[in-house]
Amino acid sequence: MSDTRTGTAPSSAASAAPDTSTLQRANLLADLLETKVAAAGRRIDIDPERVQRGLGQLVLTVVKLLHVLLERQAIRRVDGGDLDEDEIEQLGLALMRQSEEIERLRRLLGLEEQDLNLDLGPLGKLF
Repeated sequence: MSDTRTGTAPSSAASAAPDTSTLQRANLLADLLETKVAAAGRRIDIDPERVQRGLGQLVLTVVKLLHVLLERQAIRRVDGGDLDEDEIEQLGLALMRQSEEIERLRRLLGLEEQDLNLDLGPLGKLF
């Protein structure tokens, strides 16, 4: 029987086997992958207390970012004359209470002020 793609007889089992250099490369690749997978498994920190603290830190950082954005928007609205005196007072009190609560939660989680700041690489620090 001939190979329909080439018109030649099918190759023998010996010629179909991968050569030595291919096997060596495959073995090296398998060893490398095994090493990388093992190293990745060692780097995963699943200590529940650290995971909880890290999640709290992330959530509080996002909350603080939203607070800063709300403060900036409030300043724009006040400067734009969009608010009357009562609204300015209410807005100021709400932002002050929010800031106090963020601070309370930060202390509760045992975080420092700089823990809520993200390094954005070339953009600099978040806060």
